[in-house]
Amino acid sequence: MTGRARARSRGRARGQETAKPGAAQEAAPAPAPPAEAGLVGRGRQKTTPGAMATEAVLEISAGFQQVKLGERGGRRHDFHDSGINTRQAMEHVKESKTGSSGSAIQLSSNFFRILSRPRWVLYQYHVDFNPPMESRRLRSALLFQHEETLGSSRTFDGAILFLPRRLPNKETVLHSDTRNGEHVKITVTLTNELPPTSPVCLQFYNIIFRRILRMLDMQQIGRNYYNAKDSLNMSQYNLTIWPGYTTTILQYESSIMLCTDVSHKVLRSETVLDFMYNLRQRCGEQHFLEACTKELVGLIVLTKYNNKTYKIDDIAWDYTPKNTFKRGDADVTFMSYYKSQYNLDITDGNQVLLISHVKRRGPAGGPPPGPALLIPEFCFMTGLTDKMRTDFNMMKELAHHTRLAPQERERRLTGFVNNIQRNTAAQAELNTWGLNIDKQLLKLNGRVLQGEVIVQGPKSYEYDPSKAEWSREMRGIPVISSPPLDNWVMFYPRRNANEAQNLLQTLCKVSGPLGIHVQRPVMVQYEDHQESLLRAVQQNIGPNTQMGVVILPTNRKDKYDNIKKYLCVDCPTPSQCVVSRTISKPQTLMTVATKIALQMSCKMGGELWSVEIPLKQLMIVGIDCYHDTAAGKRSIGALVASLNQGMTRWFSKCVLQNRGQEIMDGLKMGLTGALKDYLKFNNCLPSRIIVYRDGVGDGMLQSVVSYEVPQIMDSIKSMGHDYMPKLSVVVVKKRISTRFFAHMNGRLSNPPPGTVIDTEVTRPEWYDFFIVSQTVRQGSVSPTHYNVVYDTSGLKPDHMQRLTYKLCHMYYNWQGIIRVPAPCQYAHKLAFLVGQSIHREPSMHLDDYLFYL
Repeated sequence: MTGRARARSRGRARGQETAKPGAAQEAAPAPAPPAEAGLVGRGRQKTTPGAMATEAVLEISAGFQQVKLGERGGRRHDFHDSGINTRQAMEHVKESKTGSSGSAIQLSSNFFRILSRPRWVLYQYHVDFNPPMESRRLRSALLFQHEETLGSSRTFDGAILFLPRRLPNKETVLHSDTRNGEHVKITVTLTNELPPTSPVCLQFYNIIFRRILRMLDMQQIGRNYYNAKDSLNMSQYNLTIWPGYTTTILQYESSIMLCTDVSHKVLRSETVLDFMYNLRQRCGEQHFLEACTKELVGLIVLTKYNNKTYKIDDIAWDYTPKNTFKRGDADVTFMSYYKSQYNLDITDGNQVLLISHVKRRGPAGGPPPGPALLIPEFCFMTGLTDKMRTDFNMMKELAHHTRLAPQERERRLTGFVNNIQRNTAAQAELNTWGLNIDKQLLKLNGRVLQGEVIVQGPKSYEYDPSKAEWSREMRGIPVISSPPLDNWVMFYPRRNANEAQNLLQTLCKVSGPLGIHVQRPVMVQYEDHQESLLRAVQQNIGPNTQMGVVILPTNRKDKYDNIKKYLCVDCPTPSQCVVSRTISKPQTLMTVATKIALQMSCKMGGELWSVEIPLKQLMIVGIDCYHDTAAGKRSIGALVASLNQGMTRWFSKCVLQNRGQEIMDGLKMGLTGALKDYLKFNNCLPSRIIVYRDGVGDGMLQSVVSYEVPQIMDSIKSMGHDYMPKLSVVVVKKRISTRFFAHMNGRLSNPPPGTVIDTEVTRPEWYDFFIVSQTVRQGSVSPTHYNVVYDTSGLKPDHMQRLTYKLCHMYYNWQGIIRVPAPCQYAHKLAFLVGQSIHREPSMHLDDYLFYL
């Protein structure tokens, strides 16, 4: 039975009286703080150290337009990381965290200083009404009758009043009368003086700025604002691009600055209902429910009637727009609701509804509201499908519009700020609060680290950082070491027999100069269906097989997943899968075969190349996580640790955690296993451990500092009470808005690889720095942000930065520099493989191999 038929046959579903449309649910106002909260000195608030002030979660409003302080009004997660002062515990960087090595380079960055009048302070007042007034609108109207006393610049949420100036008395008593003639006494009491660097002030800046973006007719989608009027239509691909901006105002080293970057929202002209119609025609009635759930769950959709994005978490097969929900005291159908609220007509009354578990607060003291139910007809698809991503021409045109070179990005950003300064309403709002925005991008100095020497076998060569990779330089040079490949099997489908033979011949040809000894494999032909391939693998791979190479006729995920699951869990054997199309072009076969030979070598424990790392008895650890949507959104934690001096051998461990469980719970055993493996490999334990923790989002820093670091230390203590190595924990963040532009030859360009920035745009309470490690051929390069949250090693900033950059050269799946240290990328690859294909912990027999590359 189809979804529609089930919906028609069942009629009203259980629990539908608690479900509401996505647009109907509003967050309840937060309770006001106690009236007795007193002034606790200039800029200090009555909160525990490092915690967010009470007023940071209150709603404030401008006139009748309400926004939440700490919610959608201003990148709330960024502020959750505020107040975490990790630098103060590190004696060696208390005075200075800046390095000095490398050559100086002049840079610009996408930051604009926030200028305020001298001695700018935000004054916070608590407002009492006697008798109490229930209506917030009435409270606002009564208070704003006293403009001559309060001034025109004010923000009031019904209980808390913010003013840019201090009233003459700490307590001010005002009197108002309602329309009914009732006399109301209003007591305005000063509770706090907030300096510009206060977390509440920083959030207040962001709220003011988002107010300005709305004055520019920009529309909020998710966290960012977009200009629908300047949209670009790619009609031949049914895509629309909305240009927009990411904005965040925070305290940096010497000043408060606005960090803004160009953002693009790619929208598809196709609605979810269109997609469901087409999917039903393609797969038929029998498989529609399963295919629809697989395709839609997890996607982000946009509802244009309110410009909000939702993640599809499930499909309500028992709901249609004809069903009802409670609105006030009445039962209302979805069809009548959308007609009355948005003047939208639902054309298909039998379409099933979409479920989105939106994070919202319920009324004070009550349960949170139910999930949002969405109408597929009004939900527009966002992002790109896998089929779109394989369309070379479409991706090329899309990149032309969205990947902006430094010159164009700088032009867009300065034009954005100029628009704000030309807008009369926006300038009036800024002037009201005594604020302004600098007109020029921030200029600062960086340093370019010396290039690294790549050591490969008996030779070494200097890598030219301006090139994307060094594959040409390493051609014909033997790798450091590689086990001989004597016992291996190649599987190929009948129709790709010629490609398999060509690949084998080319592998033998390129392996000799690389120092990889390859014997002829057992060649196994299989029929082009799932059972034949898996049966062939099960029958031909045994305990002594070193490697299985599988040529796949297509890139069907289910075939790949089944092979990887069997060879990583049931019969642990390193494997290499190749799509036949990849090896079908003779002109590229030599390059492809070289990469395959290198991958096969390091999957068996081979060592390809290294860089000089002077620190002795050093273990580098990379940690990353991935969320497995196919297994109930379980968290998958991956840990990869170095085993030797050259950082060429690695221990890998992956653990699957239940939803909501802390990653480090399982990785404690992984780190203990890595230390035991290091001891077996070197006859000693490492004297210094540096952990690079990737996968940390905004708002998770406190969890790493207060929970994960102690867990890492407990793992170390488990090796013996006398064992106390030097430990550093570095949080790695790639998803940042910061960009840097180099001033070279009279124009802006991307900074060269090895550029380090540790001044101006770093945070004063952190030991942090940025490194640009990649070369990009198109657009603007993205730096990586490193935040050292724990450090007993005493390494100088120069040494920590240089070591981090060295490790970006050590990823064996790419002959070039990558964006993060190699162990982070290894951990990501391992977690991704398990989350996407295996869904189980790999066999411990593969722990010492890079089997997931």
